Amino acid sequence: MQSVSLVGAALTVAGILGYALGVTTPYPGRSFSMTALMLGLTVLAVGRSNRPEGDS
Repeated sequence: MQSVSLVGAALTVAGILGYALGVTTPYPGRSFSMTALMLGLTVLAVGRSNRPEGDS
């Protein structure tokens, strides 16, 4: 799960940097920074979960 967390963290950082760059300078495809941010946070949360589904 360590690699999943790293991918999530990288996507989150890329999304934040893309958003910050998009606020200062408009560029084509800047809306994908929000997608990268949301996907990165989701993948990061999945990578950090260590309890299998169904266990209580």
